[in-house]
Amino acid sequence: MKSLLNILSVAVLLLLASCGAPKEMAYISDAERDSAHRILSTYSNTIHPGDQLYIYVNSEAIESVIAFNQETHTEMVEMSRLNTARYGRPTTTVNDSYTVKKIKQVPGYHVDEQGFILFPIIGKVQAVGISYDSLQNLLQRKLKDGGYVNDAVVTVSPMNFRVSVVGEVRAPREIHVTGERLTIFEALAMCGDITDSGMRSNVVVMREKNGELTPIQIDLTKKTIFDSEVYYLQQNDIVYVEPTLLKKRRAERNQNWPQYISSTVSVAVLLRNLYRIWFIRVPTYL
Repeated sequence: MKSLLNILSVAVLLLLASCGAPKEMAYISDAERDSAHRILSTYSNTIHPGDQLYIYVNSEAIESVIAFNQETHTEMVEMSRLNTARYGRPTTTVNDSYTVKKIKQVPGYHVDEQGFILFPIIGKVQAVGISYDSLQNLLQRKLKDGGYVNDAVVTVSPMNFRVSVVGEVRAPREIHVTGERLTIFEALAMCGDITDSGMRSNVVVMREKNGELTPIQIDLTKKTIFDSEVYYLQQNDIVYVEPTLLKKRRAERNQNWPQYISSTVSVAVLLRNLYRIWFIRVPTYL
């Protein structure tokens, strides 16, 4: 009877645990079905020291922007000559494959520790603390006001935007992003999502602020994540998914298992020796 009661108790505990699991496994579990939540659609990542920027200047007069597109001079001149031979005049038409090729070849503009980039002819330009769109507008204005290119169209995008995702995800890794936006859900999806042993209610994003790494704790089961400052990740963010308490206990037990075995063996040897001393070697009349 006692064994039967123990089995029933274990069965009830397992049933209760299974009933509570879906809520813990779900994202944004406090949001009602068919509800809507506004997110910051105008978000734009800012530029930081150490960033590598792809900057491309375009114009109707393609020869006028050659000096502003580093390490693309020869190919741009060749493209201009080719278009002149075909159509009788230069053209600025650039197909997608050519653009991708340029992004891979150009080393980019490095943002130094003081927050400046060294742009051809113009010189130092402050870049840290502003968005990519703002830097585009700033360079276009400098090119026009300086009388270099009146119809300049500048494209600025990050070349080394990366974040790291570690902890209880299926494929922890460093993610390299080609655009300037990455949500925390997109980053987790790129790592295979959180495992069953990960705490969705306790995720930490380590973000650099004023030269220091600052932990920001978030709860992915609450809709307040959309209002969080780390909903959109930034350059060099580290996302850490903490394991559940059960996973921690299992890890501690596995880590201490060799010690348990060693202690058990030591006690067994001690008992055997005591047995031999008192029951075998000691005379019975004592």
